[in-house]
Amino acid sequence: MKLTPRDLIWPSGLLVLAVYLGVQAPPPLPESPPDAPPAGQIPVETVFAVLAKENDAVRSIYTRRVVGAGLEVGLGFEETWREDDVIAGPLPALFLRASSERLARADLGLALFLGSSQPIAASNRFEGEQARRFSRIQETGEPEVFRDPASGRATAMFPDVATVQPCVTCHNEHPDSPKTDWAVGDIMGATTWTLVKESYSVEEVLVLVGALRQAFAETYAEYLSEYDGPGEAGVRPVIGSAWPGDEVAIPDLETFMGACTNKASPETLRQLVEVSRAGR
Repeated sequence: MKLTPRDLIWPSGLLVLAVYLGVQAPPPLPESPPDAPPAGQIPVETVFAVLAKENDAVRSIYTRRVVGAGLEVGLGFEETWREDDVIAGPLPALFLRASSERLARADLGLALFLGSSQPIAASNRFEGEQARRFSRIQETGEPEVFRDPASGRATAMFPDVATVQPCVTCHNEHPDSPKTDWAVGDIMGATTWTLVKESYSVEEVLVLVGALRQAFAETYAEYLSEYDGPGEAGVRPVIGSAWPGDEVAIPDLETFMGACTNKASPETLRQLVEVSRAGR
């Protein structure tokens, strides 16, 4: 399914150009020497900040309004959500993982990884410079932006904070969890982004944002497909414009992505406008 939200306005002070952000197969971005960023482009630190805010909007809405509220009305969210005999949605961390897999296939030189110092899956444990940086994040609560010596890529790590009790409970009760006393408000891990360049044009940033939103949309569409067949076991929600709450319902793709883009776009636009006005 192709996503075509027209929700970012070109930063010129006038409503000049509506940008289509949803792309299924965006063209690869060219690489450039890391020590010679072109003048007038957006520095990678700002690009990371834009992408992180986009991710925050989707994670917040999915975690609180879909998973948290959905659990209260009997909907299921499981590690094994992709297995044929399981009718459930992905846990928030698995929603992000599925989206990062799709993002990698877009071949834009952008990678996203959710790691921790005490992960449930050993493959998600931070190592080397990322482990050192994560220790600092746990102390300061602030993101870290650096060039990772292992990959040679520009890297940004943003704290991943436990915001709802179901996530905390899931980690504390998981048999493979090395830590069983997580609490709401704890920094449980970090979303880690890597990019191949040190600066990007506005057009390139919009391509990256579009690819990220498309990855989220396709993952959510995969979740909705869990309820496609007739006679599934368990609670079967109504799929439409309603959210879990007074009724057993989940939003359709248009409603979910509309809420996400409405939450993310003002901040994304603000950051691009600030850079534009600064003459970068």
